Amino acid sequence: MRNRQRGVTAIGWLFLLTPVAIVVYAGIRAAPVYLNYMKVAKAMDQAGSELKSGGANPQSIRSTIDKHFEIDMVEYPTTKDMKITRDGGAWVVESQYDDDAPLFANVSLHITFDKKVRIDGGGGVD
Repeated sequence: MRNRQRGVTAIGWLFLLTPVAIVVYAGIRAAPVYLNYMKVAKAMDQAGSELKSGGANPQSIRSTIDKHFEIDMVEYPTTKDMKITRDGGAWVVESQYDDDAPLFANVSLHITFDKKVRIDGGGGVD
């Protein structure tokens, strides 16, 4: 009588599920970093919509973003790390930073973020 294969063995499952488990674990470790970025992006967008009526200057932009950071408990990056430049009649607020999410021992995920918001003098937010 011939034996037929019936499926994957326990060792086979171990080899199949190990990479999936590592990817899921990396996603779990990176989630707080991305949630923090979402808070930063939301604060920048809200500051842009609040200041679009005019009268925006670097100090008022930093102050408004700082208030949103205080509410959302964002500790990194700070408003001092943001670059505010003039582009024609508008202000461009840029938050470009790196963050790390530890994985195993001395291995970590290095994630780079870059968010730009344009605050027009009389217009809206890009």
